Amino acid sequence: MEDLSLHILDIVENATSAGATLVCISVEEDAERDILEITVRDNGSGMDAKALNGVRDPFFTSRTTRRVGLGIPLFEAAAREAGGHLWVYSQPGRGTKVKATFEAGHIDRKPLGDMGATLVSLIMGNPEVDFVYESNLKGETTSVDTRSIKKEIKGVTTITDPAVLKLVRDVVNNPEP
Repeated sequence: MEDLSLHILDIVENATSAGATLVCISVEEDAERDILEITVRDNGSGMDAKALNGVRDPFFTSRTTRRVGLGIPLFEAAAREAGGHLWVYSQPGRGTKVKATFEAGHIDRKPLGDMGATLVSLIMGNPEVDFVYESNLKGETTSVDTRSIKKEIKGVTTITDPAVLKLVRDVVNNPEP
C-alpha cells in the first residue's frame, strides 16, 4: 500500500465487516518523541484468542471469500519498516483496537495520505456506521464525528450528500492550528 491512509481504510473495513457501529480513528504526531501514532478502535464483534493469535499470519483470515488476510500483516510491516510497532487488542463482544507507531521522521515511513478521501470513502460505503476521526499533526487538530453531523442534518439531507462529504473532506484535509 502506498500510504498509511490505505492501511487505515483496510483496518476499518475489517471493523465494519465485524459489525461495528462506531469506529474511532486517531492520528497523532509527537514531534518531541518523533512518533506518529495511529489508533483504530471499534465496537464490533471482537476476536477470540485463536483469531487474535492468528491475526498477524497472512494466511489466516475469518473471511470465507478468500484464504488470506493481509491487512494487519501489511500494516505491521509498514510500522516495523519505519522503526515502529503494531498492537492488536480484542475481546469477543467488546470490539477491537489496533494501534501502530512509526518513527515520524524515518526515511521509510510511508506518507499519511489523503485522510479526507479515506474518511469520505468509509462514510459513503457505510452510512449506517458512525465514525469519529481525530488528528493532531504538527500542532494542527481536526475532529469529525458523524453522530454530530447526522444530528445537524437530520430532516434536511443525508450523511452521503455530496455537499456534506465535501465538507468532511475539507475539514479533515485542512486542519486548524
